[in-house]
Amino acid sequence: MTSIKTDRKGNRSVGVHRFSENPLLTPRDIEPHRRDFEVLGAFNAGVAIYQNEILLLLRVAERPVQPDQRLIRVPVWDVAREALSVETLHNEHGEYDVSDPRSVVSKVTGRFAYLSSLSYLRMARSRDGIHFTVDADPFMFPATAYETFGIEDPRITQIEDEYFITYTSVSPFGVSVSLAVTRDFQTVRRLGVIFPPENKDVVIFPEKIGNQYFALHRPVPGEIGGPEIWIADSPDLVHWGNHTHLLGVRSGRWDSRRLGAGAVPLRTKAGWLEVYHAADKQGRYALGAVLLDLVDPRQVLARSSHPLLAPEMPYELNGFYGNVVFTCGTAIKEDILHIYYGVADSAMAGAKISLSEVLSSLSTI
Repeated sequence: MTSIKTDRKGNRSVGVHRFSENPLLTPRDIEPHRRDFEVLGAFNAGVAIYQNEILLLLRVAERPVQPDQRLIRVPVWDVAREALSVETLHNEHGEYDVSDPRSVVSKVTGRFAYLSSLSYLRMARSRDGIHFTVDADPFMFPATAYETFGIEDPRITQIEDEYFITYTSVSPFGVSVSLAVTRDFQTVRRLGVIFPPENKDVVIFPEKIGNQYFALHRPVPGEIGGPEIWIADSPDLVHWGNHTHLLGVRSGRWDSRRLGAGAVPLRTKAGWLEVYHAADKQGRYALGAVLLDLVDPRQVLARSSHPLLAPEMPYELNGFYGNVVFTCGTAIKEDILHIYYGVADSAMAGAKISLSEVLSSLSTI
């Protein structure tokens, strides 16, 4: 029987068991890669299983230490010098708006100027899926003109003996999605931008369907339309086409403002199960699921009426950007789905949930 509980805000959800060790990783567990930097967040990790280890490919956000409130120090990858540079902005008269801790906005132009921190990818490894050791050096660091403001929110799809990593690339050109591949999680090869601005939240299905690869993505229209989930296919994982709108926001619901793909789709007997994130009108980010047809993943079969997981614990409600749970990956053990998720844009947490309960909780579209 499906076990339904109610959170503090009255939303029903399937019985989720958060790890008692949460949060699993916090900024305190990460040494900054430069002495004059500080770690703001270790979150939104892609997940893989490799050589009997659970791997979390963390998004680590760092910024220069800010010794003077009149000055704003921002990190930028210098492509010409192939080095990280720190630019200093004078803010004696409040020329910049920093009310959103994630960005610096020019009050003169009213436009985005810089990200307040720079994100890169760093590996954490675990035998038990709970206690993680973080590698000393970055796994992937910004390296191209499309990554000058950082690389974010990776997802990892295993196809045979290769692991394909999609990640968000941020630069003055906009927010795009790039692809990289590794076999051993020691060396990695970039394959370039696969979805141009503005796009993010790309997850690749773990096998061909018919004779094509499939991916979910989330374009952000500028004037008409909204940030919703689309699906595309590809013969080679690099060139994508046949873009089709898949899943939209729902007025008055937990996913009323924006949504995007989270974990890599999981094959079940009932269909492809996709755990996705969504925000409501109040800006709360929660997790739900959608079931797609095994033969034609452009067909939506069922969807979460209520969140599977919503911010409730202090570490989910409070942080760099609070009231957020956000997943980039899961691991399955027998009938138990292990969800690794970012909390408050600050740290990593984990939860367990019965796969059969998730499937039973979905509503027919």
